[in-house]
Amino acid sequence: MNQETPSLFEPDDAGRPLADRLRPKTLEDVLGQEHLLGDDGPIGRMVAERRLVSMVLWGPPGCGKTTIARLLAERTDLVFEPVSATFSGVAELRKIFQAATKRREVGQGTMLFVDEIHRFNRAQQDSFLPYVEDGTVVLVGATTENPSFELNSALLSRAQVFVLRRLDEATLTTLIERAEEATGKALPLDEQARHALVAMADGDGRYLLNLIEQLQTVTETLDTAGLTELVQQRAPIYDKSQEGHYNLISALHKSMRGSDPDAALYWLARMLDGGEDPLYIARRLVRFANEDIAIADPQAIQQALAAWDVYERLGSPEGELAIAQAVVYLATAPKSIAVYRGFNAAHRLAKQTGSLMPPAHVLNAPTKLMKNLGYGEGYEYDPDRPGGFSGADYFPDGMERQRVYKPTTNGYERHIAERVAEWDRIRAHRRDQDDRGGDDRGGDDPPADRGD
Repeated sequence: MNQETPSLFEPDDAGRPLADRLRPKTLEDVLGQEHLLGDDGPIGRMVAERRLVSMVLWGPPGCGKTTIARLLAERTDLVFEPVSATFSGVAELRKIFQAATKRREVGQGTMLFVDEIHRFNRAQQDSFLPYVEDGTVVLVGATTENPSFELNSALLSRAQVFVLRRLDEATLTTLIERAEEATGKALPLDEQARHALVAMADGDGRYLLNLIEQLQTVTETLDTAGLTELVQQRAPIYDKSQEGHYNLISALHKSMRGSDPDAALYWLARMLDGGEDPLYIARRLVRFANEDIAIADPQAIQQALAAWDVYERLGSPEGELAIAQAVVYLATAPKSIAVYRGFNAAHRLAKQTGSLMPPAHVLNAPTKLMKNLGYGEGYEYDPDRPGGFSGADYFPDGMERQRVYKPTTNGYERHIAERVAEWDRIRAHRRDQDDRGGDDRGGDDPPADRGD
């Protein structure tokens, strides 16, 4: 038989997907995960000792989780039993555990590889525990979701979590070179289009190889525009209900807090491109304006509310510009959490002091009995005092005055800090006068029709 003619009993290698043909044959061929698989990496050391522990491989799509698990089984002479949490149930797992138990009796180990392990519910995850505990199987789970949220604590305590990295530009470029060597032809792309192809893959090696496969029949050299027209760029990896959602809003929040409008706009664009609800972002901007800026710039909350209102009126994409404007305003505004801290301190103080009555002088006295009890006695109408400030104490009688709001010197709050310092000076002077028995307060009585 001609050696170039495919055998009737062997698969035609040229008909296999490129991603399958280029699947690494050894652990040394795996790209981008040297921090785990290298000689000094934790998995690399286990392989050298031929002793695997149960583990969870956590990483984005297309970074090699399944391939690594399969190669680990081969290197350590374990029977590879793959299941998918999407299609498998407890009945199938029970059969695997029974077979693994029989193998163990004759000295053969088993690796149970569970793809998308986060999709198993808590009860299904519990079914692994006794077999992992007694060594019947070495469990290797693969997940794109944060194991801290998706896996129960009992399972996590019996498995090490290893974080796989998103494939970087250099790694994806190496993968392109491997593909060109395997196919025997260079990609029909100019230099800029090659970079664009890497960007389109978004760190996913399998997706990159699928894109390359789409280019196999192209004869002319493509520029970036031609490449974009030919292939479909993948949607950004972003799950609005999972960790990616919280990671990106955290990045946006902290970029604004760190007064970095460039990074803040970047994370805003990432969220919008990923399909995030702009109204969710608008609500978070209002919260940020209250928590992180507050009185340091009293206009910040107005800018955030205006962006929310504009988006509700215009919708996408026009209204998104208003959100972007608010992001820049908040990122460049002076920051202060003095009100936030003061409010928390006031909550703690209120819980400590219980149900103390307000001082009698601030209580209204609409009845004769209340007047006889001293309600309203000695109250001073501050707007009629010099500087609009009397220096009276408004904490409960017998309670030592507490400072809960401590203004900073940032932005507008600097003026408030100066005012508060002056009021403290006046209060101290008044206390000195009261201690000496003097009274130089003077001033008119409040308007007769004022009931508050």
